[in-house]
Amino acid sequence: MTDLPAQDTSPTFLGMPSFQRAAKVALGDTQQRRNLAHATATIRAKRAGAVAEVEGWEELRVAGAGAKDEALHHLPHYLEQLEAALTARGATVHWARDAAEANQVVVDLAKAKGTDEVVKVKSMATQEIELNEALEEAGIAAWETDLAELIVQLGEDRPSHILVPAIHRNRAEIRDIFARRMGAVGRPAPADLTDEPARLAEAARLHLREKFLRARVAVTGANFAIADTGTLVVVESEGNGRMCLTLPETLITVVGIEKVLPTFADLATMLQLLPRSSTGERMNPYTSMWTGVTPGDGPQEVHVVLLDNGRSRVLADEAGREALRCIRCSACLNVCPVYERAGGHAYGSVYPGPIGAVLNPLLRGTSSEVDQSLPYASSLCGACFEACPVRIDIPSLLVRLRTQVVDEASGRSAEAASMKAAAWMFGDHRRLEAAQRAATLGGRLLGDRTIRSLPGLGAWTQARDLPTPPTETFRQWWARTHGDDEGDLDDARGQPVVEEQDLGGAGPHTRQEGS
Repeated sequence: MTDLPAQDTSPTFLGMPSFQRAAKVALGDTQQRRNLAHATATIRAKRAGAVAEVEGWEELRVAGAGAKDEALHHLPHYLEQLEAALTARGATVHWARDAAEANQVVVDLAKAKGTDEVVKVKSMATQEIELNEALEEAGIAAWETDLAELIVQLGEDRPSHILVPAIHRNRAEIRDIFARRMGAVGRPAPADLTDEPARLAEAARLHLREKFLRARVAVTGANFAIADTGTLVVVESEGNGRMCLTLPETLITVVGIEKVLPTFADLATMLQLLPRSSTGERMNPYTSMWTGVTPGDGPQEVHVVLLDNGRSRVLADEAGREALRCIRCSACLNVCPVYERAGGHAYGSVYPGPIGAVLNPLLRGTSSEVDQSLPYASSLCGACFEACPVRIDIPSLLVRLRTQVVDEASGRSAEAASMKAAAWMFGDHRRLEAAQRAATLGGRLLGDRTIRSLPGLGAWTQARDLPTPPTETFRQWWARTHGDDEGDLDDARGQPVVEEQDLGGAGPHTRQEGS
């Protein structure tokens, strides 16, 4: 066996900076921006054509959302049904509350088989829990077999897209990665490798074939888990996933508990929505289904790890649980103007784009800098909701999360402190009048100059000018022009009195209480 993949220096998402800081760096990468603009435009066009073929697309979206909501509103029932169906077909079900428990299950199973390597199908759940790093720490190599994931792994990179993890790379970059890294971890790339897609695919196929043929354990995710039959479903475009699902002796599937569908009939709806929304195809080239163990055919030991890792907390949030409908199609990423320019790495998670800006803070909380910043990684244009095949109202969830971030600051942020100060000032008219008089001093000192920046409002004033304070208050102007004291503006009940002549009318009017 060859050396372990050199992942010890691979960056993970832990400790990532805020979206705004990371995006600023990403915007300076002009090659990445060109790659993203070309790829997302191509996918958008394909999706639009595939969706236009379906007369009742909106009704299909409603049906998909309904199926997911049915599962989420009765999730304990459907999870128990799924476990019973899997167990009846010879599979072993493991429950994992968090990433550590899920990783330990997989590591222990691989060690029990005496293997020092596993092959993997593209799985966002295993990336979420950083399974590859956990396996490597235990001395077990995890070989990614999805072409895009292979590019990311060999390039010691991070995925930047749900559907196309290497979307930020172009063909020339991929050719260089293959030529430089393949030989260090297995069969080297051909010496005359070019950047033609067919040649790149051939190099990947030859490199992976030896890993498929000797692998004894495979790890996969699942797009859907059918409760009433115990069927697990993986959709893909290359066939590498099917090699993982059929050749090894032991198959381990790590699946988030939100991937459950109530009945097999619900799968028909999802298999119309998912491929059209993700790859712009009527049907995925490869749709693989397996139900437990089939004697004499395929893996004879099947394990399913049902992963929580924050999903129960999201499920308890009546509004937030809508995000758990997500079927990982990436349609929202492909229409998002922010993602197209910033790329996926800026989101600090395996889940980028609009859904990542919602899902990450819901799953992980908003204690870290990156999770506090993600709800603001959006222009709220609404394109993501229009594209979502299961009708997740991402803009509304983002606004709600922004409110949560501000509320949790509890006076610690400059914004919260300024709002607290403003509430105190507006709470008493004498304090307000004193503040207004104090502001006139700034107006006299500044003259005609514009305020370009103000402590605590620096970012706000970068995009707009702050109005210069007036040189006198309205009350001071009244006293100067009418020869009255400021206090004469109030009647006996403390209500301001304005003469009708000043309003263009013909008689005195007093503002009545409650008007």
